[in-house]
Amino acid sequence: MLLSLERTVTRRRVVITGLGVTAPGGIGKKDFWGLLSEGRTATRRISFFDASPFRSQVAAEIDFDPELAGLGPQEIRRMDRAAQLAVVSAREAAADSGLVFADLPPQRVGVTVGSAVGATMGLDQEYRAVSDGGRLELVDHEYAVRHLYNYFVPSSFAAEVAWTVGACGPVAVVSTGCTSGLDAVGHATELIREGSVDVMVAGATEAPISPITVACFDAIKATTPRNDDPEHASRPFDRTRNGFVLGEGSAMFVLEEFENARRRGAKVYAEISGFASRCNAYHMTGLRPDGKEMAEAIRVALNEARLPPEAIDYVNAHGSGTKQNDRHETAAFKLSLGEHARRTPISSVKSMVGHSLGAIGSIEIAASILAIQENVVPPTANLNTPDPECDLDYVPRIAREHRTDTVLSVGSGFGGFQSAIVLARPQGEAA
Repeated sequence: MLLSLERTVTRRRVVITGLGVTAPGGIGKKDFWGLLSEGRTATRRISFFDASPFRSQVAAEIDFDPELAGLGPQEIRRMDRAAQLAVVSAREAAADSGLVFADLPPQRVGVTVGSAVGATMGLDQEYRAVSDGGRLELVDHEYAVRHLYNYFVPSSFAAEVAWTVGACGPVAVVSTGCTSGLDAVGHATELIREGSVDVMVAGATEAPISPITVACFDAIKATTPRNDDPEHASRPFDRTRNGFVLGEGSAMFVLEEFENARRRGAKVYAEISGFASRCNAYHMTGLRPDGKEMAEAIRVALNEARLPPEAIDYVNAHGSGTKQNDRHETAAFKLSLGEHARRTPISSVKSMVGHSLGAIGSIEIAASILAIQENVVPPTANLNTPDPECDLDYVPRIAREHRTDTVLSVGSGFGGFQSAIVLARPQGEAA
């Protein structure tokens, strides 16, 4: 009998040694975790533009000043807001890792950045400029910024991060809708495992709060119209939920081969034990109610991690706050985790930081590894009236102290994408 490749080849272990977050309500990992652990929300009425004509007028915005964040005038002029968020987060992650990137072989360092919608804000601003506020049918290109091409190609995000750390290895953008942040980290993990690189800077970024994005989600009624109470508008798994709250943000990580990290005495946040992605090949925005595709992604991720469902201590849910997603996800957890699903605390941080599309998967990874570090499960804010159809332990309102060695984080995206990642405290690490 032929043995499987998985059994005959020793896998390189991959760990996270650096973390940087730029998110609503918290720039930097300390403020980000403070928001989550205290159950505060960063959702408010949109201030970036006049949202009064729109059905949904709320979002989770970042109070972000690129100059105060350390970006120079040329960087600010050159980069779309999403790229700025990625670079600031990457710098924090690189510093946090303790690696001196200038001393590393540059061809052994790579970058992956996830994004669903690219340079939305930059393109929106430039269209208004070249069209004179939409009045010109034939636009005047001379009014555009010199770096407009960078806004058209999301690969510029990955290039900016690569320049930041001097990476000359594989550099790419992953764009799989709302699972982009998970998939970018999963792709980076595989590159280290296969030996193509030793270090990856990976994560995701998004700055989509613009009229075109709001209009698109208005058209399909995916976002909440609860404009009179923005702080409590995002209500995952609550019976009164009526759509998600748009957000923005970035989270970037430094990933390393475990033995290298151990030899240099690095602080290890978590090991990436398993990852899988599936597609339902069903509908652009619809989900099958049985959750089979997400359940399959979870099953494969657990198999890759060589863990049973009972090993999961906490599930960081996609939890968008739409009717169909939360039911679909509940079914997927029951199908993949069995009876253990009823004993496992689950929560959605989108209740506090909104849904930043392609970036949210990485932001949720950041929340997951901090939950491991702190042995605390962040809550689902605004969960006051549980939906009887979402009958699992969706931790409501207040963070819960809970021994957390292994976390399952999942994502679901338009196009039918379903992804799952398993993060674990490395064996031998103390709580």
